[in-house]
Amino acid sequence: MRKWVLPAIILLSANRIYAQETGPLTVEKIMRDPRWMGTSPDNVYWGTDNKTVYFNWNPDKQLTDSLYAAGINNHTPVKTAAGERALIAAKAGGTYNTDKTLLTYSYQGDIFLLEIKTGKTTRVTNTTATETDPVFSFGGKQIVYQHNRDLYGWDKTTGLTTQLSHFTTGNKPPADSGDKDNAEEKFLKAQQLELMAVVRDKKAKTAAATAFNKLHDPKSLRSLYLQNKKLQNVQISPDGRFITYRLYKGADDARSTIVPEFVTATGFTTDIPSRDKVGAPQGSFESFVYDRQLDTVLPINTTDLPGIKDQPDYVADYTKKDSAVIREVIVNGPYWSDQGTHAIADIRSQDNKDRWIVLLDAVTGKVKTLNRQRDEAWIAGPGIGWSMGGGNIGWIDENTCWYQSEASGYSHLYTANVNDGHIKQLTSGNYEVQEAQLSHDRKFFYLVTNEVHPGEKQFYRIGVNGGKAERITTMQGAHEVSISPDEKWIAFRYSYSNKPWELYLQPNKAGAKPVQITNQAQSDEFRSYHWRDPEVITFTARDQQPVYARLYTPDPAKNNGAAVIFVHGAGYLQNAHKWWSTYFREYMFHNLLADKGYTVLDIDYRGSAGYGRNWRTGIYRHMGGKDLEDEVDGAKYLAEKLQVDAQRIGIYGGSYGGFMTLMGMFTTPGVFASGAALRSVTDWAHYNHGYTSNILNEPFTDSIAYRRSSPIYFADGLKGKLLMCHGMVDTNVHFQDIVRLSQRLIELGKDNWELAVYPVEDHGFTTPASWTDEYKRILLLFESTLRK
Repeated sequence: MRKWVLPAIILLSANRIYAQETGPLTVEKIMRDPRWMGTSPDNVYWGTDNKTVYFNWNPDKQLTDSLYAAGINNHTPVKTAAGERALIAAKAGGTYNTDKTLLTYSYQGDIFLLEIKTGKTTRVTNTTATETDPVFSFGGKQIVYQHNRDLYGWDKTTGLTTQLSHFTTGNKPPADSGDKDNAEEKFLKAQQLELMAVVRDKKAKTAAATAFNKLHDPKSLRSLYLQNKKLQNVQISPDGRFITYRLYKGADDARSTIVPEFVTATGFTTDIPSRDKVGAPQGSFESFVYDRQLDTVLPINTTDLPGIKDQPDYVADYTKKDSAVIREVIVNGPYWSDQGTHAIADIRSQDNKDRWIVLLDAVTGKVKTLNRQRDEAWIAGPGIGWSMGGGNIGWIDENTCWYQSEASGYSHLYTANVNDGHIKQLTSGNYEVQEAQLSHDRKFFYLVTNEVHPGEKQFYRIGVNGGKAERITTMQGAHEVSISPDEKWIAFRYSYSNKPWELYLQPNKAGAKPVQITNQAQSDEFRSYHWRDPEVITFTARDQQPVYARLYTPDPAKNNGAAVIFVHGAGYLQNAHKWWSTYFREYMFHNLLADKGYTVLDIDYRGSAGYGRNWRTGIYRHMGGKDLEDEVDGAKYLAEKLQVDAQRIGIYGGSYGGFMTLMGMFTTPGVFASGAALRSVTDWAHYNHGYTSNILNEPFTDSIAYRRSSPIYFADGLKGKLLMCHGMVDTNVHFQDIVRLSQRLIELGKDNWELAVYPVEDHGFTTPASWTDEYKRILLLFESTLRK
């Protein structure tokens, strides 16, 4: 029978003490406050002395992490003084000059300058207002910072502060061009200019004086009108001549959703403003260049970009393609060469089908395309970023820029000569460059790649002209690396499949031995259990592609012949890897299932991260297509290769994994005996725009994609036992999603499902009570439907 279940709300003390047990795992044990497991360092960064590394840590199991420090000379972590932490973080977020002898930073709303060698600190501003985002400009002679919305420059030599921009709300007033003069007055003025040299000279001198004053008198700065739009991305060129900025205008008729919050301090239900839905009208962006020398303001012209009018291929399913419309774009950058000789920009079409790396002529606002990346699915991938930028991009020298691209099918490193347009690929192969950083001397790139194995992250160094990369880290698993400012040392978080993250220090060279700094990631209680090292396997999908997965196997003596398939969330995420998973609760739950005799398979289905462009975009226009086929083929693998009973396979997952569970239960009858769908998307037309429009386009332009991808259309196919769990305060996948599907199941007369709701939970649960209740229900589902 159908059930609506409201779990009892249980208060569990975060500091409740459990005995050091070696007994069997239980849901109650593993779903406690994660501090029972131990503590891992996080947010690792270097100090300006090149000797000290800072990180957040909580070895004392306090309510929150504290900032700790360790060094190349003293490996023992020391808790920093509370009063020093804001200043340490401010310096870490500062900006170096070109030769890294100076650092400027914003601290408590004021600007400071630090001399690295001597440690001398100069206070640049001391105001009640907030100054932020300092950079070096004017050839390094001035520090330019943002005050309110304008830029100001502080001269290191004179100490003089000069206002550099004057952004003004509203529209530019109409110019007084003499249009109010009648015909007689216009004739007389023109006659005087024609006949009288003194009149002409006076007019010329007045115009010249006006131009001079605008250039040299801060009080006569040109007004840069915002036109009632939002100001974004204000930057200045290294020589101080050009100021670039972007204006954003939101869609007037875009409607936003709200999420009701039921459990409140006041006793009244409140509304939480949330997000739009896919297909809602989107805002528009314009970018401009203010030339301080010529006193001109020009738009960055993108109308002539190659392919700017191209429509995506999918429109051919509905109508004849029409190339007449210029698509909306977003200009990210510009990114200037060190001396300000050249600037490049990263331009994205708002439909995310195109990315252009362009050379910007700041004097004219015109752009020259260096590289166009076109993807009929959507532009993304490691180091490439999204619509608002965020990709790895920069300069090797004044004439050579670098960036990442999936042109080869995998994200790799490229350079482009901005003078002749020559492009060179520096890395290649069936692996991804996941992080890239140019060395200070511009001779090397530091890379993190998965070349060794899709499920590993190793750190390398490669010359700027390419060649064989030199591997610097060696331990099997993953390394999250932070390089010291002088690049002589690296600090990294390291983990393995069954070993949570710890911090290490190592000289930044091949063959160097790492030194472990922290050793608190595993408590004594956590160590008392022998956590499985899941095997990362591959099986062959129906289209002959290898599919990576984590496999948890039970003791042969306990094997009950049943299996559970876990579906990770996010879509674009990797979980069949050899490092400590963000799904650590699920990892422990899979150990519990294996202890009970279940085989567990955790699949990196089509759409997962780590396997290149074709895998990333394999779900384009059909979520629940090839990705679900991978899960079904995984079930077949379990039955054929591991002797699992094909009639006793369950499936579960959250978010995208919940969506996949629903699609499996609705569209592949007989494959899964039961499923638990957690915080699930049930209808993609009700999810957000940024994520969904990339994969399925928009509901009113590609209804085919939405209809075949949304579980709510297939609910009539439910055969096995279905558990659905959802937080009522979910601001990501709204509670409305599961309510609509529940009503659909009621109207279809289905009685093999139940819904558990969690009144205080958002998309990611935060209370141990909710985690415990949810996973007790999942375990009960599998125990009651999969065991003989």
